[in-house]
Amino acid sequence: MTENVYIGSKPVINYVTALVTALQREPKVHVMARGRAISSAVDVVEVCRRSFLKDLQIEDILIGTEQMGDGDDLRNVSTIQIVLNKNA
Repeated sequence: MTENVYIGSKPVINYVTALVTALQREPKVHVMARGRAISSAVDVVEVCRRSFLKDLQIEDILIGTEQMGDGDDLRNVSTIQIVLNKNA
């Protein structure tokens, strides 16, 4: 089973803490973000890899687009999913 960490607009360190906690429960975690939060997702993963979990590996990176809104307010939003694996 994998765990998901959704990145939003909170400070990066909050999500780093959530990611480290998730990796203590499961060896595989998906970090997911949309739109402007994509750069924060990359920051979270890099802070974890460089400062907290040296054995953390990026297994896969998936990018895509979701349509949000309805009617005339329909727009495309970029998405990213970073699959992390902690080697024990």
